[in-house]
Amino acid sequence: MAQYSEELDGLFVALADPTRREVVRRLGRGPQSVGDLARAFPITLPSFMKHVRTLEANGLIRTTKSGRVRTCALRRERLALVDGWLAEQRRIWDDRTDRLERLVTEPEEQQ
Repeated sequence: MAQYSEELDGLFVALADPTRREVVRRLGRGPQSVGDLARAFPITLPSFMKHVRTLEANGLIRTTKSGRVRTCALRRERLALVDGWLAEQRRIWDDRTDRLERLVTEPEEQQ
């Protein structure tokens, strides 16, 4: 469980920044070069590379280099960890709201 938590924490840290979320969104359409991705943002290339490294370090993207071109690709399977956590939270809150609804709608003598 601790390793799962650390991985999930890293994913949320990586997704906390709007620039990184936009990179993930753009890569959802397919792999792109770092240069192409960076052009969409009003920051320097070295600053953009910090975002790329954060996404890569947390396993959300992988990069490959061919000559002078570094290409980024989304690792969709890593997003399944976030999806699994969100599904678990939905189940917890659905159970809680179901219990609250029963408490509010059932007559007192049944409680």
